[in-house]
Amino acid sequence: MQHYNYQDTFKSLFQKAVTHYQSGNHDQSTYYTEDELATIAANGWRVQDFFDYAEDFLQLGEPSYEIAQSIEQVRREYFLHIQKGESSPERISSADLPAKTDNIDGITWLPRILPKARGKLTGQLPDETMYCCGGDRNFLSTHDIHPSEFLRVVWANFDDDAGIVEFVKSRSPVAAANA
Repeated sequence: MQHYNYQDTFKSLFQKAVTHYQSGNHDQSTYYTEDELATIAANGWRVQDFFDYAEDFLQLGEPSYEIAQSIEQVRREYFLHIQKGESSPERISSADLPAKTDNIDGITWLPRILPKARGKLTGQLPDETMYCCGGDRNFLSTHDIHPSEFLRVVWANFDDDAGIVEFVKSRSPVAAANA
């Protein structure tokens, strides 16, 4: 695996997913060669994420390549440095995610995005669940938090919801207005 130029590799894989999706090919299993699939796995990435980014980018105009790359950079760092390059065999259940209307300290969506962010970091998200989906993007933009920054805060406070809540409150123009 090439470490120095992994961002270039990520960009070509992202662009390939966008090209396939844009051409009407929605069968992500046909997007990549065996060598590309090995590269994706070696970096802790998932084909599903490339597909989701391409789909949302082409249908909704976001997330941008830059946001997708920054999210996957955090995932890659966690995978290589914390997980030592070993994928987790476990998956969280989408059915077990908190409701979209649940809140912590009056911050709606936070209970839902927390397990999604942890699942993203650990590679335990099921295929039907996307970190940085439209609802996540709305939450993050409302509270003025970059998606990859939120992942780093969750990583730093992995078992400390209170630390994450305090971070969101400190950044959020909404939370400040409601205080």
